[in-house]
Amino acid sequence: MNPISAGMLTRRIKIQRPSTIKDSVGAPCRSWLDVATVWADIQPLSGKEAVIANRISAELSHQIIVRYQSLFDNPQQVAQMRVLYKARIFNIHSALNEDEKRTQIILLASEGLDDG
Repeated sequence: MNPISAGMLTRRIKIQRPSTIKDSVGAPCRSWLDVATVWADIQPLSGKEAVIANRISAELSHQIIVRYQSLFDNPQQVAQMRVLYKARIFNIHSALNEDEKRTQIILLASEGLDDG
């Protein structure tokens, strides 16, 4: 693991977690709450296509590198979060704390199949 430099983190992202609220008729619906706004590096890893509901959908996997934050310590909570970058939505699958040094987190995420 190389040290993370400020020049590497060039994209401002929002990290969000799901929340359940009630709509105008009292039915529960999911919304997203901002947890943090941080600088990140986003790198594509792979892409694939899948047939879902008789439509071809593309899914891209990405590696998103951010500075360490304790909000990534709980794997169950991290797997429910998502990242927003401009109009793009990335579903987080896991957060890797390489070497357990707590300097950087590698988020493995996918883009393209749903909105989180």
